[in-house]
Amino acid sequence: MSKTPADENFPVASFLLRPQMRAPTLAFYRFVRRADDVADDPVLAPQEKLSRLAAFEGALLAGDSGDPVAKALADVDGRFGVGRAEALAMIEAFRQDASPRRYETLDDLRAYCAKSAAPAGRFLLRLHGETESAFPASDALCAALQILNHIQDAADDRRSLDRVYLPQSWLAEAGGEAAFFDAERGAARRPVLDALLDRVDEMICDAAALPEAIRDRRLALQACATIEMAWRLRFKLSREDPVLGRVAVGRRDFIAALPATFARARRAGADARAVRRVVSRSRSSFRLGMSVLEADRRRAINAVYAFCRRVDDVADCSAPREEKSRLLAGWRSELDRPTGAVGRELAWARERFDLPPEELLAVLDGMEQDARGRVRIADTEALDLYCRRVAGAVGVLAVSIFGATSARDFALTLGRTLQIVNVMRDVGEDARADRVYVPLSWIEADPGLPALQLIRSPRFEAAWIRLAAEAEQGFAASGEMLRHLDRRRLKPAILMMEGYRCLFRRMAREGGPKLDAPRSGLRFGERLRLLSRAATPA
Repeated sequence: MSKTPADENFPVASFLLRPQMRAPTLAFYRFVRRADDVADDPVLAPQEKLSRLAAFEGALLAGDSGDPVAKALADVDGRFGVGRAEALAMIEAFRQDASPRRYETLDDLRAYCAKSAAPAGRFLLRLHGETESAFPASDALCAALQILNHIQDAADDRRSLDRVYLPQSWLAEAGGEAAFFDAERGAARRPVLDALLDRVDEMICDAAALPEAIRDRRLALQACATIEMAWRLRFKLSREDPVLGRVAVGRRDFIAALPATFARARRAGADARAVRRVVSRSRSSFRLGMSVLEADRRRAINAVYAFCRRVDDVADCSAPREEKSRLLAGWRSELDRPTGAVGRELAWARERFDLPPEELLAVLDGMEQDARGRVRIADTEALDLYCRRVAGAVGVLAVSIFGATSARDFALTLGRTLQIVNVMRDVGEDARADRVYVPLSWIEADPGLPALQLIRSPRFEAAWIRLAAEAEQGFAASGEMLRHLDRRRLKPAILMMEGYRCLFRRMAREGGPKLDAPRSGLRFGERLRLLSRAATPA
């Protein structure tokens, strides 16, 4: 049975659009829905599907009055100069769908979305007389919606049509296609789903600027509502398993999204809001330190944090190594020519606070080291280099934003110290990902051994205690440096330092590495003390 606009996850021709634009929108929707239904018919043979799609194409080009659906869209094109080209582009995607299909990489899937989804967004923009400047944000939103649908319908598509839109190279991380769709293997499936949803997050963030780019207020409202619905479906898919049952949004979600829709549509600063959303979702202890900054500095540090969060998610996600490399290379390009929300906000921060670009590249160098999967740190020098890249670079960027450029040495010392605490805390979790950041020269072990075996070697606990001593020295050195620096400007860094010191002291009291325990964080009382400190002058 064919879907209607009311059955879709996202608004099609809702009351948010101007009344005179709803009929043309529905004409476009009905034509492409009919063509999509043919491609998705589980009974029709591939050749019959292609024959019918060719007939639809011919009827649209001819404006055939014998085909009311095609004639209605041809009339729309005659009146508004839009509709035919976009529908024909989507028919090309439906031709791909006529036969069982697999996609090897995320880029392959996005290329499919460029034909199967992006033309629908561009149709709406052209129908309303919008300019091509809105196309990139619209394309990002359409790709996000399409991939959300692919995740949502993955099990049904495979079962009824032998089509899988999730990248095969990513499914291999869960043991391959058959293993991924095995209902009993949710634990292996979840990291891959989460990795794909992280990529969707980036697309929705990049779409956040769309309402601002649209001149027609009613279309801007519909764009904002669509973005809100995309977020809602994304969060549902992060909590529920679409292989075990359908995960969907509905009318109640649309109604619940309306207050945010009216509050945000056409409001300036969409990129900054998208970046704040990345920060707020992170639940990082760093957020407390960032919150005490004045507006411009807080906006800039949010951009730096969001960049670090995004590239760290790439390095840590359950995606093939080659895909991670491509994604990180994309971030290098984003630093040069920003096209997304995080990139644009980072470009603003770089200009506003004269941030050294080499520090951002250093962060990417560190993430590329992590993205290799198997990580071994040879010696103290290699540990220092790793800490300099993933933590020291962030510290240098931060003190530039804080207005305390004279605190560069403090930033490097504290950054190394905080990263050592991370290494101490995460030895078990890292080893399960085949990563060992404790220098192998300290434990005198064969680097070819599995990570879980290395962290259980006889000298590992002594090496962990050595790390603890270095962290203790690092906190002491950072405190001494603060005596000669502007504590008021460095208050965010001080709050971060104190949060990590709480964690470090608890680990030191408990003694030795916790190889099988879940990652520990700040406790309620510790957070309260930090909140109290944040509320008082430095």
